[in-house]
Amino acid sequence: MKHISIIALLFFTLITNAQQTPADKQNEPITIEGATAHLGNGEVIENSLIMFSEGKITFIGSAMLRIARIGKVIDGTGKHIYPGFIAPNSTLGLAEIDAVRATRDFDEVGQMNPHIRSIIAYNTESKVVESMRPNGVLMAQITPRGGRISGTSSIVQLDAWNWEDAIIKENDGIHLNWPSTYSRGRWWLGEPATLTKNKNYIKQVTALKNYFSNANAYKAKNTTNNKPFDAILELENGNRTLYIHVDYEKGITDAVNFAKENNVKKMVIVGGYEANNVSAFLKQNNIAVLLQRTHALPNNTDEDYDLPYKLANQLVNSGVLVGLENSGDMERMNTRNLPFLAGTCAAHGLDKEVALSLITLNTAKILGIDKQVGSLEVGKDATLFMSKGDALDMRTNIIDKAFIQGREISLESHQTELYKRYSKKLGN
Repeated sequence: MKHISIIALLFFTLITNAQQTPADKQNEPITIEGATAHLGNGEVIENSLIMFSEGKITFIGSAMLRIARIGKVIDGTGKHIYPGFIAPNSTLGLAEIDAVRATRDFDEVGQMNPHIRSIIAYNTESKVVESMRPNGVLMAQITPRGGRISGTSSIVQLDAWNWEDAIIKENDGIHLNWPSTYSRGRWWLGEPATLTKNKNYIKQVTALKNYFSNANAYKAKNTTNNKPFDAILELENGNRTLYIHVDYEKGITDAVNFAKENNVKKMVIVGGYEANNVSAFLKQNNIAVLLQRTHALPNNTDEDYDLPYKLANQLVNSGVLVGLENSGDMERMNTRNLPFLAGTCAAHGLDKEVALSLITLNTAKILGIDKQVGSLEVGKDATLFMSKGDALDMRTNIIDKAFIQGREISLESHQTELYKRYSKKLGN
């Protein structure tokens, strides 16, 4: 009897701690009428009419049009509709508790791992993943970390039974950590914390060049199968994008030239803290930037205190295609703040709808999924949500309905369950 009780307790614990069950496939058309629709491409439709069926948007326009409403009709009067937000360069689902090694699976041993696929380690049952959806973050690029070449990322939607069901775009790109042109002293060894030139920079860049050269030599000889080199060659035929993680001005310039020298068809700068200093060069070479976390301090003491807040505005005004990413401390948990990063950009110079595009259509273009998601357009996935107010403002980002590929998903999470539990206890 004692053993039965223990088994029952374990079963109950698993049930109560499980992620919300993924929504069923859309089985009837849905119409949302009367809301303000923010399309993600800079356009806004007041008093909108949006229809979607079988997971795809079938109509979007003014509710004043005399057109038959189909299926279930939802009143959106006084509310706002947005395309689902996209979190690029994210380790969502690759780690759960930083202090528990067994839950961390975002990097591999070794320096050159272009063939390592992060998607097979993606955990759809992550409690952190489900906490994204109540803020409108409905998609993410699952990205590996570590080494010089970390591996290959994939793009998922955040309501699925397994990674196969979650896939939007598999193996979209390879992530390379460019050598830093500067380094800080190791404080634990008593070294000064000031920035100094990286003495090994040229040596580290040369190692990368040699690696790519070896991949091309392997291709020419057509020798036995080499998975790392096969992955590198996918960059030359345009099947994958090269995401180069780099911040400093010289590193950005060197990284772009490196990609051109190695016939990389598609390249993106990730981080790009000093990208504003070479914005004309980036525009000339048609290089997009996934800009570092907006909510950050300046890197250097002689910089404007609000430089991280206005970097996006400077790059956009220079004609560079910009998206926002959120890597850094507590990055998985803080990914739910992605809309507020865009809101901060709007508060520091960007038009509100342009700021919205930094986490919707711009990011979709950069990741190569803009034909499917990123904006509210006929034929695209019905991945969208309805908020009671401005979704880029943490005071009014209150979402009451969200859909992924037309499926109405649960907005419950561990946090919302605790909120309801203790609100009831306190009589609120």
